[in-house]
Amino acid sequence: MSPRIHSNSKQGLLRIVLVLGLSLASAPSAHTHTSLQFQLNEIAAKHHGKVALFAENLKTGQTAQIDPDAPVPTASVIKLTILLEAIDEIRNGTASLDETIVLKKADQVAGSGMLGLMDVPMALTLKDVLTLMIVVSDNTATNLMIDRFGLDKINAHTRSLGLKDTYLYKKVYRAPVPPVPPDQPKFGLGKTTAREMALVIEKIGLCQLGTPSHPSVPSDAALCDAMLSMLRNQFYRDGIPRYLEGLDSSEQGSAIANKTGAVDAARSDVALVASKNGLIVISAFTYENTDHSYSSDDEGDVTIAKLGKAIVQAWSPSGLDAGAFAEARRSGYAKAHP
Repeated sequence: MSPRIHSNSKQGLLRIVLVLGLSLASAPSAHTHTSLQFQLNEIAAKHHGKVALFAENLKTGQTAQIDPDAPVPTASVIKLTILLEAIDEIRNGTASLDETIVLKKADQVAGSGMLGLMDVPMALTLKDVLTLMIVVSDNTATNLMIDRFGLDKINAHTRSLGLKDTYLYKKVYRAPVPPVPPDQPKFGLGKTTAREMALVIEKIGLCQLGTPSHPSVPSDAALCDAMLSMLRNQFYRDGIPRYLEGLDSSEQGSAIANKTGAVDAARSDVALVASKNGLIVISAFTYENTDHSYSSDDEGDVTIAKLGKAIVQAWSPSGLDAGAFAEARRSGYAKAHP
């Protein structure tokens, strides 16, 4: 004979079942994760070259990865570390967004950007130069910032973040200054890993600028807003944004803040994607690519775009929401980093 269950006990059991059911329904599905990883692996396998990827939904903790700790050439993505060093010096009072930077003929180099084409001398603010370095990946602006802050200080700040495989070797279109690290010829302008560069852009998205010597202060918010504005106005959108944000976002602002990089055999894109299910970091690199073209449909960018689309569709099927930028900073749901 079965023991009798009182009505109060029945109600308690029912509540437990309902809570468990809701918890399971809201938790990330193991099947969904497995399915996404399979899809990402399949996209990477079809690419004629190598792929490195690290992605994380900072709200839910979901992650996806492909060789996330493999050292890769950065191309212009390394400019994010210059941006962080500039902001760190502004925080400690040794630089200002309003200070004047004078562009001279000897500073001008070829490649992406506009400053190499301008009449000189030209006076710009530090904020102008940083904006050009990020939004249009201006090579001349980049070199001005390296001159202003110094390679050694930029790399020292990167190491202070706990990044062991991220390094800026030289100025753009300039020979490296001795002593040259032995691996510089392999990587060119800079090296990193998908996981480490994800951390760099995460610090911007979550406004985690504090250091032991200079803890976070309320004025950090304005600096983070300035950096995020630069990244959300990114000119190059053939990678991660390609399939995710097809409408004009000029009025309300883009839901994707990213920095791209391109050299003959490599394409890279590192982004903060504001989704309806939280802020997603995607750090994607293709390298040793057989397609060296610079069309909008080169295979490296298209592969990165496919990876980004798969991640966002799996983690936020309802799409993007630029409000997630503010939510991320307001709620403080980021994991702790060293």
